[in-house]
Amino acid sequence: MKPIVAIVGRPNVGKSLLFNKLIGKRLSIVQDTPGVTRDRIYGETDWNGRTFTLVDTGGIEPRTDDQILSFMRQQAQIAVENATVIVFLTDIKTGVTAADHEVANMLLRSGKPIVLAVNKMDSTGLPDPDFYEFYNLGLGDPIAVSAVHGHGTGDLLDACVQYFPPEDQEEEEDDAIKVALIGKPNVGKSSLVNQILGEERVIVSDVAGTTRDAIDSRFTNDRGTFVFIDTAGMRRKSKVEEDIEKYSVLRATMAIDRADVCLILIDATEGVTEQDTKVAGMAHEAGKACIIVVNKWDLVEKDGKTMDRMTEDVRKGLAFMTYAPILFISAKTGQRVDKLFDLIVAVSNQASMRITTGMLNNVLADAQTRVQPPTDKGRRLKIYYMTQVGIRPPHFVVFCNDAKLFHFSYRRYLENCIRNTFDLTGTPIILSVRQKGDKED
Repeated sequence: MKPIVAIVGRPNVGKSLLFNKLIGKRLSIVQDTPGVTRDRIYGETDWNGRTFTLVDTGGIEPRTDDQILSFMRQQAQIAVENATVIVFLTDIKTGVTAADHEVANMLLRSGKPIVLAVNKMDSTGLPDPDFYEFYNLGLGDPIAVSAVHGHGTGDLLDACVQYFPPEDQEEEEDDAIKVALIGKPNVGKSSLVNQILGEERVIVSDVAGTTRDAIDSRFTNDRGTFVFIDTAGMRRKSKVEEDIEKYSVLRATMAIDRADVCLILIDATEGVTEQDTKVAGMAHEAGKACIIVVNKWDLVEKDGKTMDRMTEDVRKGLAFMTYAPILFISAKTGQRVDKLFDLIVAVSNQASMRITTGMLNNVLADAQTRVQPPTDKGRRLKIYYMTQVGIRPPHFVVFCNDAKLFHFSYRRYLENCIRNTFDLTGTPIILSVRQKGDKED
């Protein structure tokens, strides 16, 4: 495992700004509304040849009745428990507050190495005299940093790296399957992650849009190692009024991009909505292996045919995704959640399957014997051979005498022949047509 550095502190001391500065990408949502970063956000970076994971946490409010703020405190505590080193970020503009003392005590109780950083030290030269009062927190020498300008970040990282375990203790990068959970808000994405991990890993609340960022959670069982990427729920454009929501849609798109497999969550009590179609379309267009997960199945009144009817509705609503298997679950009760893992492994394997040219051409010959290639104005389509040029999704190129004669329906027929012969359920297929004389990409 790579070392983990968690940035903690009160709301609005500049944790997300510092996180983004250190990561060098705009991963964390930065706004001056307290509580914008509600969950732990992960990013990877390196310093002096050491790669580590950086975690941005929601601000810790030691005492609060606000539901979201108390959730954030729990999240920060989980981050602290998993961290190798904790960066405690404070703010020169507010000085040392009572809340800082409480947070410092909480961190000291964790027994983890703590690096104290004082943010917003934006001007160079002699430090602000108020800087010295941070010694009162009893956490050793504070480091002056400016998250805006980047001053002091090198000293800060040097201080963190000295607490990392020796490099030979780190494991090699594994072959974990990355799984993105996508769907509209409140469909149960975070509940599913929590059900799998067995801990309050992601904020679950009936406030729509509680998960504002994409968050990674690692999980290993006898089926393998998985990284679950919980994405913010994607709303319809008309509802994307806040800047925060815009970032969330962007983040979800990035999560789909990073994933090997997408779980498209659908609310069983609502069926397939227009929004579900859009979300599923994003994963389909990105060429990702997909599983349609119908959640909240425990809330549906059932008779002997309920599941068949629902399957039919899902197939109609997501007609472009006939390849994706459907699983009915309840993230709340855990019903059938265990079956997800075998499906994830299966569709991931199918998406990265390589088929030899010889085998493909046997299928092609058989397909042409059963259904003759189409003709147009006396000219018949001649297909010379087929080869695979890519995976994730499987990409095949067919060479023929005239691409114009390659009718859409015959393309669909060949796709189905390949899919059925090699059991490519769960993954889209790309079939490109080239006529003789075209260059292969």
